Amino acid sequence: MFILSEDTERTRGDNAQSSNISAGKAVSESVRTTLGPRGMDKMLVSDSGDVVITNDGATILDEMDIEHPAAQMLVEVAETQEEEVGDGTTTASILAGELLSQAEDLLEDDVHPTTIVEGYHAAAELAQEAIEDQVIATDLDDEHLLKVAESSMTGKGTGDVAAGDLAETVVEAISFVRGDDGVDRDSITIHTQVGSSSSATELVEGVIVDEEPLSPEMPRSVEDASIAVIEEDLEIKESNIDAEYQVSNVDQLNAAIEAETEQLREYAEAIADAGADVAFVDGDIDDRVATHLAEHGILAFEGVDSDDVTSIIAATGASRVASVKALEADDFGEAEQISVRKYGDDEQVFIEGGAAANAVTVFARGGTEHVVDELERGLRDALDVVTAALDAGGVVPGAGATEVGMANYIREEAAGVEGRKQLAVDAYADAVDLIPRTLAENTGMDPIDALVDLRAESEAGNTAGIISEGQTGIVADPTEYGVLDPAAVKREAVDSATEAATMIVRIDDVIASS
Repeated sequence: MFILSEDTERTRGDNAQSSNISAGKAVSESVRTTLGPRGMDKMLVSDSGDVVITNDGATILDEMDIEHPAAQMLVEVAETQEEEVGDGTTTASILAGELLSQAEDLLEDDVHPTTIVEGYHAAAELAQEAIEDQVIATDLDDEHLLKVAESSMTGKGTGDVAAGDLAETVVEAISFVRGDDGVDRDSITIHTQVGSSSSATELVEGVIVDEEPLSPEMPRSVEDASIAVIEEDLEIKESNIDAEYQVSNVDQLNAAIEAETEQLREYAEAIADAGADVAFVDGDIDDRVATHLAEHGILAFEGVDSDDVTSIIAATGASRVASVKALEADDFGEAEQISVRKYGDDEQVFIEGGAAANAVTVFARGGTEHVVDELERGLRDALDVVTAALDAGGVVPGAGATEVGMANYIREEAAGVEGRKQLAVDAYADAVDLIPRTLAENTGMDPIDALVDLRAESEAGNTAGIISEGQTGIVADPTEYGVLDPAAVKREAVDSATEAATMIVRIDDVIASS
């Protein structure tokens, strides 16, 4: 009896498990060399020739054209990690891949997949306990936050020297939007501009939009600005019906032209009479209207997209109006200063000190598009991890020290686990060890010697991780070097990696329709 179509491919038993595990391991191996401050970058080239250079795990996996369904599950691990806490994507992917590798060995030793899954979940609970035991502080001051931000950005294309300055910018941005209810992360945006170096990155208390003034005669800077946001085309309205007008003399022609001119002048007069200094219009503006606005000293922009309009409203407190005739003083937003700045061939509008003042922008600079893109990713991760540290349970030692503590704790508790499940718990600890081993390897140390030293320090009750120093690395206390990670990043990495690995291990039948 044929239940499936002839074009269906089916892989069962050991072959299915082996195929899925191999695919997951391949994804994990693809990002291993990017881990840590000495991690290397990947160059990803699309079919159209677009190039992305990064060592951000989520970006790498997102750009890769991965088709295998099991491998795609590890990509989802990175995506989940990125969405939940903003960083630790490479750690989560590596851990998931190594859990699969350890499971493969257990399967070869005839340990049942269900036993492996139960052991992994038990070990994950122990890992979470170990993370809680290693939390250094939950009431974080600016010094803690600076260390978290700098630890996140070091080695991510920002440059070790610039990472410290950028960390200060990140913490300042977080402080601006931090309230009694936590951090309003959505009120922080990153705006990039090619030119200068990353050290020129600055924090703007307001928003930045890519717009150009309609006329060179308009002012380039306005202080204590009253801002109008208008959703209307400021040009001659076109009739919906076809009509012909016969002009028999010059006076009639002049009258028609004067009527048009008067209509366009009325647009500008309405804005000026209402008291606006700056006008952001989402529609088109006739050149003659722009000329009249310039005569009134009004700075105006046309074709402003909806996202920028939303940002302007959030920063200034302006209200959208559907017509200049409906414009009133109550509709205006306020800003301490609006200025137009030129960078190369590009012009940017800085709206600073808005009346609503609940938005800040990190203005990121870099020498090339690739540098700016990677800097933006690094800044986004840093903003996310500082937010996670504040909102989700403090910080733990970085540099692999937390993972060493997790692995040792799991091994100690494994002795109390009965049956073959104990093998899976021990295997989980071995998988966690891959994180500090990889850090040591990427730093130029002998990974086996480094791991032995780390275990010895941990068993002696000391905190120890892999610290990059000079041309290689050393085993030392990361807290003394200011290397801190949010506890939330570790918790999420354990949860997401465990869930993905156990789901793949349980699969023994793959049915693919052509």
